[in-house]
Amino acid sequence: MTVTGTMATGSSLGLLAELAKERVGDETLLYFEDQRWTGTQLIERGARLSGGLRAAGLLPGDRVVVCMANCPEVGITYTAVWRAGAVVTPVLFLLSEPELRHVLTDSGARFVVTTPDFLPKVLGAAIGVPTVAAVVVAGDAPGVSGGTDLAGAGRGAVPPVVDFAELEAVEAAGLVDTSSTEMAALLYTGGTTGRSKGVVLTHDALSSAAWAANVSHEEETPEDGSRLAGLSPLPLSHVYGLAINVMGLHSTRPGTSVLMRWFDPGEFLTLVARHRVRISALVPMMIRMLLDTPVESHDTSSLRRVVSGSAALPRETALEWQRRLPHIALAEGYGCTEAAAIVSSAPRRAIRIGSVGKPVGGVEVRIERRDGTEAVVGEDGEICLRGPSLMSGYWNAPEETAKVLRGGWLHTGDVGKCDEDGYLYVVDRIKDVIIRNGFNVYPRDVEDVLLTHPDVVACGVVGRPDATRGEEIVAFVQLAPGATVTPAELIAFSRERISAVKYPREVLVVDTIPITSVLKTDRKALRAMLDR
Repeated sequence: MTVTGTMATGSSLGLLAELAKERVGDETLLYFEDQRWTGTQLIERGARLSGGLRAAGLLPGDRVVVCMANCPEVGITYTAVWRAGAVVTPVLFLLSEPELRHVLTDSGARFVVTTPDFLPKVLGAAIGVPTVAAVVVAGDAPGVSGGTDLAGAGRGAVPPVVDFAELEAVEAAGLVDTSSTEMAALLYTGGTTGRSKGVVLTHDALSSAAWAANVSHEEETPEDGSRLAGLSPLPLSHVYGLAINVMGLHSTRPGTSVLMRWFDPGEFLTLVARHRVRISALVPMMIRMLLDTPVESHDTSSLRRVVSGSAALPRETALEWQRRLPHIALAEGYGCTEAAAIVSSAPRRAIRIGSVGKPVGGVEVRIERRDGTEAVVGEDGEICLRGPSLMSGYWNAPEETAKVLRGGWLHTGDVGKCDEDGYLYVVDRIKDVIIRNGFNVYPRDVEDVLLTHPDVVACGVVGRPDATRGEEIVAFVQLAPGATVTPAELIAFSRERISAVKYPREVLVVDTIPITSVLKTDRKALRAMLDR
């Protein structure tokens, strides 16, 4: 079955930022901690930083790695890099030093922009990476260079450290003429199925994804004509955060963004009330954290919709949200880095629990059988995508690109199905499917059952090779503090609620369930734990 959205077109993001100045003007566009920023201030800071980076040697096409927690300087850096015709490479600040070194080496990064808290890790990762000319630090840090003369830098030693503020003090530079079909961002995948790969996204791809997100948010615009306030706790280094950053460049009525450095449920609820927030996007872990607080005692009357993404939302969590916060629509969305984040979303008034909604503008979704033919309504198959927001390919990996981009379609590796109304349902990852006695078992089905037990706060299910049955089902569980339930009791609990083919034969209790840098259950780590 194929489902189609409406087509959208994109443009150079540097040019869009320049044109957006007239629309955003001197109204507050961003709140961050105790600061507020107008659109003009943010865009002009980006223009000055662009001049400083170019004076320091940044050339069109160069990659700039951005390793920061959420702060205004992230978006300012993006604008600066795009104005210069260069490429942003955002990374989550939680990456280990070896993981960061892989990104620097594989991308051929020219500059790294970071903050003092992550400077030691960044410098450690950059040692011996010959392409890195300098590390730019936003904030006070010992040993920051007082100059931008980088002649001879990037030859295998520790790169020089340069002050962000000093680069920003340079005269604003003009716009580099950049085609919308050129690379705008290089994002590295979470690496759940192997070493992380660089995903190449053009200006067109990011522009189209942001346009589609704007359209999906239109129904949340305040009826009185005031600005739409959105709360952003997700990392701006994530592809969704990157797309959200571009949204304001497209909107004819730009909203106000309330940015959190990182997520805290109490602070989230305080900011919703203070700024009369109407929309936000969270991951299931954050939603669970909110529900574990006395959320009803806070003023959330302004909040209209919360979008859940990045990982599957447990059915029990969705039902609990509906019961406790009926005035706030909780809509699951679906996306992936290779499609610039946003593939499908549900309208606030037409949410179906378990579904990730319908394709957003410009995206076609096709469900494909193993033999390459198209599945019928309700039939499981691989989710395949087509549209202007798709990646150009994997960076320096033509063989990997050829595996997923076939016949004009992106093969996501996700199992899904569509109903008769075109709603998409994500079942699981193809590589995570457990084959037991010839039957397909989806880990998510087992996890959803285990999560209904009051003593289970998190879980992950994988397959263990078995000479008789092919694979056996193993569940890792994280228990609530003080819980006394035993593995045998959890096996019995599951057996009563799921088919004989699917219930876990082994339950292992762990302190925490490992997650990836994009907050998904790290099944690769769980399989490694089985091998130990």
